[in-house]
Amino acid sequence: MKPSSAIPHRLGGLLCALALALPAAAVEVEGVKLDDMVKVGGKELALNGAGVRTRVIFKVYVLGLYLQDKKKTPADVLAADGPRRFTLVMLRDVSGADMSEAFVTALNKNSDEAEKSKIVRQTAQFGEMFSKIDTLKKGVVVTGDWLPGAGTVIQLNGKPLAEPLPDMAFYNAILKIWLGDKPADSSLKPALLGEKS
Repeated sequence: MKPSSAIPHRLGGLLCALALALPAAAVEVEGVKLDDMVKVGGKELALNGAGVRTRVIFKVYVLGLYLQDKKKTPADVLAADGPRRFTLVMLRDVSGADMSEAFVTALNKNSDEAEKSKIVRQTAQFGEMFSKIDTLKKGVVVTGDWLPGAGTVIQLNGKPLAEPLPDMAFYNAILKIWLGDKPADSSLKPALLGEKS
């Protein structure tokens, strides 16, 4: 009687099914683990890309971008429907004032005059959120969610920093800090678009 070749085949199928049932492994960037999937506004979002923000020679933070569907261009990311998230994990201590200045400067650099005029108040509020923090310490996690019907929600270690800011144009202006024509870090932009890890 010949040994059944179906047994190894069945075992292989079972192992494949188990692998698909398990949650996907987290992506690791500079020792920081980012989940492959997150739930925002009741929707499952996938990690579109992740990378490191470097300033001069210093690694400042790891950033991950989550979307419902993978996007390869800034225009597609900015036009995406539904919830979106960025997750930022500090790699070094930075004062809230310095972070506020860096964010607002990069936001303004990547928005034209018409765009800036529509979001002046929200930009000021965004800057204030961070300037009120003494120090963003290494390991601190900042998330920025776009929630349709609510607005932009910025959280520090899971706690909201302020009331939601309502305009999608403002959320897109934040994303353009990293995805605009003059990004804060030119090597981070392709990483967020999944071109490299």
